[in-house]
Amino acid sequence: MPFAFTLPTTAHLSFFAYSSSTTHPSLPLTTTTYRDVLRNILKKHKRLPPHSSAANLSTVLSALNDYIPYLLTLDAALSGNTNNEEEVDLVLRREIEVEWRTTLTATTPGRQASRLKRKGLDYEISFALHTLACVYTLQARAQLLALYAAVTPTTEQRVSIIQAATKHLLQANSLHTYLSSRSAETDAFSAIIEMLSQTQAGLAALALAEATLLFVLKDDPYPAVVAQERNKNDKDWMIKPPEIPRVRAHLFARACLGAAEHAGKAEAIFSVSGRIDEALMKYVINLKKTSRAKACRFFGIDAELGGETGTAIAWLVGGKKQLGFVGAGDEGSKMKGLAKFKKDWTERREDKKIEKGGEWGSDAGRLEESRVIEMLEAKWNKLNDTINTQLIPPSEPLVANMPSGREVHLTKPYQPPKLDDDTLARMRVPADVANAERMAGDDDSSSNDDDDKGQSSLPGASVSASHDSSYY
Repeated sequence: MPFAFTLPTTAHLSFFAYSSSTTHPSLPLTTTTYRDVLRNILKKHKRLPPHSSAANLSTVLSALNDYIPYLLTLDAALSGNTNNEEEVDLVLRREIEVEWRTTLTATTPGRQASRLKRKGLDYEISFALHTLACVYTLQARAQLLALYAAVTPTTEQRVSIIQAATKHLLQANSLHTYLSSRSAETDAFSAIIEMLSQTQAGLAALALAEATLLFVLKDDPYPAVVAQERNKNDKDWMIKPPEIPRVRAHLFARACLGAAEHAGKAEAIFSVSGRIDEALMKYVINLKKTSRAKACRFFGIDAELGGETGTAIAWLVGGKKQLGFVGAGDEGSKMKGLAKFKKDWTERREDKKIEKGGEWGSDAGRLEESRVIEMLEAKWNKLNDTINTQLIPPSEPLVANMPSGREVHLTKPYQPPKLDDDTLARMRVPADVANAERMAGDDDSSSNDDDDKGQSSLPGASVSASHDSSYY
C-alpha cells in the first residue's frame, strides 16, 4: 500500500511541427524541449529495477512540473484564454497527434499494452496529469517503506512519514478528480482507459481510501508493534503497546468504514469498465477487505476497553472473516493446517519483498492486518479464559450492523499551474527556425521511437536528440 502504478511512456512529439505563434514564437519549441526531457526520463525510469525506481521519482516529478505549465499555456492559447492577463496567439498548422502507452488496460500476462495514437491536445494533457498523479502515489509508497526499515522509526519519525505520504495521496486525489471533470467531454470519443472520466473518478476514490487509512495508521500503535516484533534487527521488542482512548477507537472504526466505502466505489467503477488491469482490480478488492477488517478490529478495541471481552473477540473473528481467513471455531477446521501453511508462506514472501524494496504491498495491507488481529486475538482469548470469562457471541450480527463511514479529509481542488510573466515574456524571442524545422522533419521518423538514447537539452541550448527506430 499504496498501489504500485507503472508510469506510462510516450513517443516523440514536436509542437513546432503542429503550431506556430506570432506573439510568442519560442513557446512551441520550448514546450517541445521540456517534453523531450520528460520523455527520456520516463523511459529511463521504466528500465530501473523496482528497488531503485523510488529514488528517481523526484527527477520524474521535476520534469513533469517543468513541462506541464508550458503545455497548459498552449492549451489556454488554443482555447482563446489569457495567461496572467497576457494574450498568447497560437495557430495550428494541423491537428496535433500524440502517442502514449496505456498502463491501466488489462493485457495478456507477460505482455505490455501497446502505445495508442490519438488526435488532440486533450490527450496529451490528460496523460501528463495522470502521470503526475501516479508519481505522487508512488512517492507515498516510497515514504511508507521507511516504516519497515531495519532501524525501527521513533514515534515522531513515524508520524512525519505518514503525514508526508498522506499529503502525496491527497495531491493524487485532487489530480484524478480534476481529470475526471476535464475528461467528461471526451468519453464518447475515447477508447483509452486513462482518458475516461469514470476511470479517473475511480482512481480519485482509491487515493482517498488510501489517505483515509493513513489517517488511522498515524495513531494506530498495533501495526508498529507487530512490525517491530518481526524485525530481526530490532532488539527493543519488549514494549507494551499504548492504549487507545475509547472515543478514538470508535472514530478510527468509522474512518476505516469510510475508506471501505471509497474502495467500494472504485471497485464498482472499475468493474463496469471491464478493461482495468487485473492487478489494480485485485488491489482495490483487497483494500476494501482490509478497511472493513480494520473497522472490526477497532470496534473490538472499543468493546474491550468497555470490559466486553467476549464481544471484542467476536469482532476480531469478524475481521478475520472480512479478510478471507477462517476465524476461531469456524467450520472448515480440517483445512486450517493447510491454510495456515499457505498464509505463513505468503507472509514470508511479502517480508522479502519489503526487505528488497520492490513490489511490496500488493495485497493492500491484508496480511499485515491479519497479523495485528491474531496478536490481539491471542491476548484477549488468554484474558477471557483466565480472568473475564465471557461468552463469545456470533460475529455476523455485529458485522451486519456496522454504521456508515466517516470522512476525515477535506480535499482541495487542483489548481493548474501557469507560466509566470518573466518566463512568458522570454517566449517572445524568435525561435531557432532551422533547428525547429529539422525537429519537424524528424517527427515522422521518430514517432515510433520509444528507446532513443539521446538527451534533450534545456531552452537556450540545442534541442537536438538522437532518435533510433528501436521499440521499447
